[in-house]
Amino acid sequence: MRPFDYARPADVDEALSLVGDTPGARFLGGGTNLVDLLRRGVETADLLVDVSRLPLDEIEEAADGGLRVGAGVRNSDLAHHPLVRRRYPVLSRALLSGASGQLRAMATVGGNLHQRTRCPYFTDLDAPCNKRDRGAGCAARHGASRGLAVLGTSERCAATHPSDLAVALVALDARIELASRDGVREVSADGFHVLPGETPDIETVARRDELVTAVVLPSPPPGRGDYRKVRDRASYAFALVSVAAVLDVVDGDVASVRLGLGGVGTVPWRAHRAEAHLTGSPLSDERVAEAVALELADARTTPDNAFKVELARRTAVATLRRLATPSDSTAGAIA
Repeated sequence: MRPFDYARPADVDEALSLVGDTPGARFLGGGTNLVDLLRRGVETADLLVDVSRLPLDEIEEAADGGLRVGAGVRNSDLAHHPLVRRRYPVLSRALLSGASGQLRAMATVGGNLHQRTRCPYFTDLDAPCNKRDRGAGCAARHGASRGLAVLGTSERCAATHPSDLAVALVALDARIELASRDGVREVSADGFHVLPGETPDIETVARRDELVTAVVLPSPPPGRGDYRKVRDRASYAFALVSVAAVLDVVDGDVASVRLGLGGVGTVPWRAHRAEAHLTGSPLSDERVAEAVALELADARTTPDNAFKVELARRTAVATLRRLATPSDSTAGAIA
């Protein structure tokens, strides 16, 4: 690991100044991803500015029933918060499906939004990777592609976005609060991560000197919510496919539906086409399958990851069927 300096600012303004004045500075939250990448030599930093002890660890209730979640809140604390469990079960379930209990107790909300892909070529310094070194090439294109994305890819990169939290946030229409010395701005969770295009090394709209200070959840959408994650192991594995869903059925018809897909996109994927196809129609397995087919119509697959298209269809069908079944008391609730 290359040597670096370390600073523990007293407040947000000092943290912003430190990073703004030092070109090689990075914000450090829980460190569960960044420190690992520094050890491997994938990431570098001249200065780590530790923001984990700043007063950004509060969960505050808004007048409209929404929540403002500080970026320093630990994933485990957010998952188990009573208001989150009751009002946003899809978010609680997504968090609890990620990593291990030990990592969730360390990882922060803000850090989770900045976590990097687990594409094996990204962390292999002997392999060319445009995400690590723009213009180097993409070894995954002609290598092991089972875990690659099928939506939002480009000729430069097809690395899958890893976050479970972010998939739930796009489904909930959350907003991300960013602070810099220029002030504070908000961006939608659905627009926070950017497609790789020609610049796969640029992953979010946040500038280097901007700090995620909070996630703002609007009032809970009507209906029931759930998060279903399909993976190779029962725990401590990234999604092959995941579905974050909130469904409201009135008199047999879909009054509203929110769908976020994980494991299939280069970004957390909001399934707008599928939502439009389902809204206003009776809910059936066939209708959901049609909606997912529309969403995945532009999928670019390889022989190794083509199974994700069918897996996404089956996972969405199973998730929405469960949410639409009143007798299933476990859907949309956290025990």
